[in-house]
Order: sequence, then structure tokens, then C-alpha cells
Amino acid sequence: MATHIQKPAPPNQDQRWKLVDATMRRTGQNPHSLIETLHTVQEVFGYLSASALRYVAMSLKVPLSQAYGVATFYHYFVLEPKAKHACTVCTGTSCHIRRSGELFAAAREVLPKSGSAKSNARISLLGERCVGPCALGPVVVYDGQVTAAEKVETLKQHLGKWIAE
Repeated sequence: MATHIQKPAPPNQDQRWKLVDATMRRTGQNPHSLIETLHTVQEVFGYLSASALRYVAMSLKVPLSQAYGVATFYHYFVLEPKAKHACTVCTGTSCHIRRSGELFAAAREVLPKSGSAKSNARISLLGERCVGPCALGPVVVYDGQVTAAEKVETLKQHLGKWIAE
């Protein structure tokens, strides 16, 4: 007697789940398509929610811990909705030596209690292990715009403009 395993239902009635399901169908519900499927979820929803990770893991028959591990390992994936503005302070070795820690601390002082996108939909403060232009440190990225040799006062002014919006 053959056992029929039913595919899990999407977390909600949002029509965008059809795009995610199409990706999984195209790849044959293969566990090896986890990254591709997570990319689709991120593209259509903007981030990977806990319910999305659970749905993808169940659909592809992979452990939730594996889906979560992939989502947290790769820099591209985010687990919270994005804020209107993003301030990313490079914390790589070169920038750290050039006092990026002071920039990060100053940003935390200026921003409301929590700089996370979850609690403040306007500004998210992120620390990135290495942004890339190491010779230009300390580097801060404001909404995708890289600034070199950033100073604490300039950072405070930039964040102040965002807060005042």
C-alpha cells in the first residue's frame, strides 16, 4: 500500500507563494534546491520569515535547522523586513584597526533604542564583516552608497537627517 504524503499548505493565502511553489516544482521538490527556493522567497517577500523557512523546509523535506543554517550563513539572506534606510558599518580587520568600532558605538547612541528593522522600520544598523574596499576604511555604507574614511561626526549627521525625516 503506497503512502501519500501531502504537501504542506503555505503559511497564508498570499498569492506570492505560487511563485515559491513554482520554483520548487521546477526543481522537482529536490532538497538540493534549498538555496534557490530561499532566493525566490527573499525576492518575492523581501526577507525570510520563520514561517517561510518552516514551509520551505517541510516542502523540500529538509530539517528546519538546515534551512535556518543556510539562511543565516549566506550574507544575502535577511530574517527581518528591511528598514527604509540601512547603515552598514564595516567591522572587518582593516576597518576595525581604523576605529570602526567607534563608528558603530556612535550610531547606536544616535539611533533609537534598537536599530533593528524589526523594532524600527525606518533605520537599520548593521555590522558587516568586510564590505570590500579595505584600503579606504573605516567604511560605512548608507543605503548602498559606500563612504570611505568615515568620521563619527559625519556619521551622526547622516543618521540625524534620516531620523528627522
